[in-house]
Amino acid sequence: ENEGFFYGLILLTQAGLNGVFLAHDALLFYVFWELALIPVYFLCSLWGGEKRIPVTFKFFVYTFTGSLLMLSALIYLSFQPNTTQFDAYSWEHLVAAGKQLPAGTQNVLFVLIFLAFAVKMPIFPFHTWQPDAYEQSPTAVTILLSALMVKMGLYAVLRWLLPVVPAGVQYWSQAVIWLSVIGILYASCIAMVQTDIKRLVAYSSIAHIGLMCAVAFVPNVVSIQGIMVQMFNHGINITGMWLIISFLENRYATRNMSKLGGLASTAPAMAIALLIISFANIALPLTNGFIGEFMMFTGLFTGYAQHHIFVMLIAGSGVILGAVYTLGMIQKTAYGDAVPTENTVTDLSLNELIGISIIIVLILVLGIYPKPLIELTEAATKSIALMP
Repeated sequence: ENEGFFYGLILLTQAGLNGVFLAHDALLFYVFWELALIPVYFLCSLWGGEKRIPVTFKFFVYTFTGSLLMLSALIYLSFQPNTTQFDAYSWEHLVAAGKQLPAGTQNVLFVLIFLAFAVKMPIFPFHTWQPDAYEQSPTAVTILLSALMVKMGLYAVLRWLLPVVPAGVQYWSQAVIWLSVIGILYASCIAMVQTDIKRLVAYSSIAHIGLMCAVAFVPNVVSIQGIMVQMFNHGINITGMWLIISFLENRYATRNMSKLGGLASTAPAMAIALLIISFANIALPLTNGFIGEFMMFTGLFTGYAQHHIFVMLIAGSGVILGAVYTLGMIQKTAYGDAVPTENTVTDLSLNELIGISIIIVLILVLGIYPKPLIELTEAATKSIALMP
């Protein structure tokens, strides 16, 4: 219903996302940050599931509150004496203004700015809106939320937090890393007991983002480049997962994994696609998820965990638990006896096959030959990692 309104809101969301990633002015960045939120609110509340209204309201309150805190910090920074020839809200002025502030002031500003990004990613304990929002949103909106909008938070950490308040980053980095790795373990354990396949993937996304957030505060070249590579690859993989879940829900009219058995016998092409995308999601070698995760763990180990081996152990356990719940999901969904259903279960249609084939080709090509992506991110990586 109301297709024009639906796609218009999708395009407005895309405009907000483009603005966030392109803005060089802090005030413009904030405007687009909020602009991306507003159409998503209406998309979820108008086309979502039965519990869409309270879930969408919770999502809006979380993100809007964090955004106001960030705005207050940006305004404070803009009022600092302008030591550059740039506008008060320009990136150059904010970096120069932030660095000259006392360490205590930077610590407070870090909290105000980081809370907005922590909610958007999200990381533990600011994650509670995410599984409900993913579950209640229509598939197109869920893809926007998980493949693109959570990357707004990670991008903003690299672009607007690390260089602006370096003393605050140094003071709070250990706390953020611990919150992130606790979130990895927590989300992985919760995912293992899920029966709803959509909630399982939602919690797995929290675990993946938690690792990226932890590595962002280990400022070496390998870790920062690993984040950039993994942000792109995670967007591909999670999009594939949501597409497969949408195909399953359309055919079986349920997301309960106990009612989805025997997919390999009734829809073998879909089962193969699910298998490949799931392997990429757990970073199997020769898939695109492997190279970024390998780089991130290398950076985390060399830059931080040699002094705190428990961080490495907890983060590493997330990989093992991820394999456990993902392979369990494949076993319950694709194998075993076919579950009787009122609808006739068909394999992938032509347009579904074309869409999912694009995802699979990207997974395999970037997994076997990641050099173009690594070269593309190299210059930006060095500028961030070497920034004082």
